[in-house]
Amino acid sequence: MDDMQIIELYFARNQDAVKETEKEYGAYCFSIAENILHNQQDSEECLSDTWLRAWNAIPPSRPARLKLFLGKITRNLAFDRYRQKNAEKRNSSFEAVLDELAECVASPEDVEKSFDAKALREGLNSFLKALPQRERQIFLKRYFYAQSVKEIAREYQMTANHCTVILKRVRKKLQNYLEQEGFI
Repeated sequence: MDDMQIIELYFARNQDAVKETEKEYGAYCFSIAENILHNQQDSEECLSDTWLRAWNAIPPSRPARLKLFLGKITRNLAFDRYRQKNAEKRNSSFEAVLDELAECVASPEDVEKSFDAKALREGLNSFLKALPQRERQIFLKRYFYAQSVKEIAREYQMTANHCTVILKRVRKKLQNYLEQEGFI
């Protein structure tokens, strides 16, 4: 079943919409949650919340790209669950992602606040579109999907060190871009 058919099921308030969504995008959304939470039970709960959030959002929303719509919901829910469960302690993998981005912006709190700003979001989209495809994909896999450097390196058939160097260079480009555009 294609995305438009699934969305039409949501608009018809047909319960099969959730089943079809889970069948089509369950593994994709689970991998996003698992990369952030590193806990199967929490990731499964996050998926259940994703399907509920999608049910409540469609209608009135009519996402142009259902996969990205669901991925963003899952990612936001996973980050919320992560923060809730780790309010008192630091988790090295997720904190490492924020720490790497903190090199470009003043503090992790500023990163979270700034990413909500529409102007910054548009600027980041422009920055990402200007990157070569491979660098853009590596950057997104690390900082949007929270994949480990080892996973990304394996996928692109490179060493972890080479992947780290690419990420460092892209972060430096991002920092320069944000400075030039007046974001920092």
